[in-house]
Amino acid sequence: MFFSGVQAAGIAKLVLVKADTGDGLAYQLSGTEHVVGRTEGAILFPDDPLLSPRHANFLYREGKLCVCDEASTNGVFIRIHSPTRLESGASFLIGEQLLQVEALAPDFGPQPDAEGTYFYASPKRASKMRLIQRLRGGDIGLIVRARGDSVTLGREGNDVNFPDDPFISGRHAEVASSPDGAFVITDLGSKNGTFVRIAGETPLVHGDYVFVGQQLLRVEIT
Repeated sequence: MFFSGVQAAGIAKLVLVKADTGDGLAYQLSGTEHVVGRTEGAILFPDDPLLSPRHANFLYREGKLCVCDEASTNGVFIRIHSPTRLESGASFLIGEQLLQVEALAPDFGPQPDAEGTYFYASPKRASKMRLIQRLRGGDIGLIVRARGDSVTLGREGNDVNFPDDPFISGRHAEVASSPDGAFVITDLGSKNGTFVRIAGETPLVHGDYVFVGQQLLRVEIT
C-alpha cells in the first residue's frame, strides 16, 4: 500500500511480519506522518481488538523516522538492541508475557500496630525491585520480589520461568537494578527479542521491530 504525500529524506517503509507466512504487506511511509490504528489513520487493522482507534504515529523529524504513542491503551513496544534503561513502572514484553518492573522502598523490618502487636507472617527478604505479570483484562498475575540486584527470565533455569510460552527462549532477558534507582533490561540473545514500551516520541533505525496491538512491524529505511 503506497501513501503519497510530501517527500522526506530517508524514505522508510513498514513491513508486516507474519509468524506463519513470513513478510506480509509493506506500507510505504512517503508522507510526513502516518497514523496506525483500528479505525483512524492511514494504516488500519480493523480486526485487531488490542489496537486503540488511533494507536501510533510514524512521522519524520529532521529527516529521521520516529514513532509516537497516540495515548493508546496498550502502548507501543520496540525491540531493544542493547541494554536499555527502564524507569520504575515501565513495561516490557518477552514472548507472550507482559511484565512491569517496580522499585521497592527500603524495608525497615516488622512494625507493630497501634497496640504494640506484631503481625505474624512469613519472613520478608529485603528487595530493591519486583516484577509484576499483567494478564488480559488488566488483572495481576505473578509477582516476584528480586532476591538480589537482578532477575533473569526465560523458559527454564532462571529466577522467573515461563515453561509453557513457546516464544520465550531458555534464557531470554535480565532486569538489573541501577545505582540511580532505575533499572536496566538486557536481552540474553533470545530468538524473538525483548520489547520495551516507549514513552513519548522515539527515533527508529533500519531493522527496528515495533509491536502495536497484535501487529509486528519491521522498519526498513532506504
